[in-house]
Amino acid sequence: MIPTVNKKRPLHLFDGFGVELEYMIVDNAGLNVHAAADHVLAKAAGRIVNEISRGVTAWSNELALHVIEIKTDGAVNTLEGLGAFFQQDIGGIEQLLAPANARLMPGSVHPWMDPFHELKLWPHEYNPIYEAYNRIFDCRGHGWANLQSTHLNLPFHGDEEFARLHAALRLVLPLIPAMAASSPLADGERKPFLDFRMEAYRCNAMKIPSITGLIVPERVYSAADYRERILEVMYRDIAPYDPDGVLQDEWLNSRGLMARWDRCAIEVRVIDIQEYPAADVAILEWIVELARSLVDGEWAALAIQMDFPEEELYHILLDTICYGESAGIGNQAYLALFGLQKHALSAGELCRHIFDQLRTTHHFSPEALQHLELIFAEGSLAGRILRALPENFSREDLLNVYKRLCGCLRDAKAFVP
Repeated sequence: MIPTVNKKRPLHLFDGFGVELEYMIVDNAGLNVHAAADHVLAKAAGRIVNEISRGVTAWSNELALHVIEIKTDGAVNTLEGLGAFFQQDIGGIEQLLAPANARLMPGSVHPWMDPFHELKLWPHEYNPIYEAYNRIFDCRGHGWANLQSTHLNLPFHGDEEFARLHAALRLVLPLIPAMAASSPLADGERKPFLDFRMEAYRCNAMKIPSITGLIVPERVYSAADYRERILEVMYRDIAPYDPDGVLQDEWLNSRGLMARWDRCAIEVRVIDIQEYPAADVAILEWIVELARSLVDGEWAALAIQMDFPEEELYHILLDTICYGESAGIGNQAYLALFGLQKHALSAGELCRHIFDQLRTTHHFSPEALQHLELIFAEGSLAGRILRALPENFSREDLLNVYKRLCGCLRDAKAFVP
C-alpha cells in the first residue's frame, strides 16, 4: 500500500505527489469514441457522480463524456509502485465497460475521431462550467474535445518554496515533449507534430491569449505577483464573455505550469499520456528528479534559473512539440544550465545526459529505469507509433496499431514496434 500524506499539515517541496491520468473510452470493434464516462461512474458508485474515491486512487469525469480520469486521491508520498494501483483501476474500469462492448484506449489524441461531430460534453454536475467554455471557445475541435494527458502536482509552502519550484519547473517544461510525446496522428493522418496534443492545446484559447500565455509561465515568484500579473489579467480579459463569473477561478489558467493556490501546488500539464500507467510514472520520476536537482542548485544557481526568459524557453518548447527528441537545441545558455558547453544538441541527447547525471545520485525505481532506458533506445511513444505504421497507412493499419496499444494498456506492457 502506498501511504497518502497527512492532509492536516502543510506539504513542503517533494513531500507529496498528485497524479492524474486521462483515458479515452472506445468501442471494442472499431475503437471509435464511446461517450460513457457517466455510466462507468454510476456503476461504480451506484448513482451518477463526478468523482468516486477508490482508496489510494479516485475516478472522475472530464469535459468530454468519452474521457475518464484516474488519479491519486489526494497526494501520495512516493511515485514508486503507483503504476500498479493505476493498473488495477484500468482493469476495474474495463470490467465495467465490458457489457457495453467498450474498453479504454491510451494515447493523447484519438487518431481518427471527428471532434466537430462526435463531442459530447459531460452533462451532469459542473456542466455549467463546461457549457461556459463551450459558449466562449467552441469546444468542438481537437483543442478541447480530443486531448488526454497526464498531470503532475507538486506541493510548495510559502513564497520562497514556490519561487524555487516554479523556477525549476519552467526549465524542465520545454524538454517534456521530448520524453512524453504520444500524439503524432489525428484526423486519420500524420500531423507535422510528434506532440499534436500540445499544439492543439497551445491554440485552443487564442480568443483570449492571456489564458494560455506562452505555455511557459512568466517569471513570477510570489503569490501577490502571480495574482496581479497572471490571474487578474485573465479574469479581466474573460469578463466580457463571462458576465456571470462562472470561469473566474484559478483553474482558468491554461499555462503548462499552473499554480494551484487553493492546494499550494504547481500542476504540470505538458505530459502526453503513455501506453500504460507505469510508463507515465517513469516519465514523472524523471521530471521530479530533474526538478529536485534544480531546486537543490545542482545545475545552476537559483538567480540564474529565475531569470531565464520565457520567450527563449517557449522557442525550445515549440521545437520539441514538433520534433520530439529529434528537436535541435541551439540555445547555448540553456545547454550551459546543464553543464554543457556545446553549440547545439538534440533534445533526446540532452535528456539522456541529464538522466545519466541524475541516476548516479538520485533514486529511480527499477520499473522507471527500465522504461526510461526503452525511451532512450527506442524513442518517444509518438515515434514508436509512427514506426509501427507503413509509410502510406490505411485506416485498417491505424486500427491494428491502436488495438496493440489497447493491449499494452490492458496488459501493462511497453509498446515497441
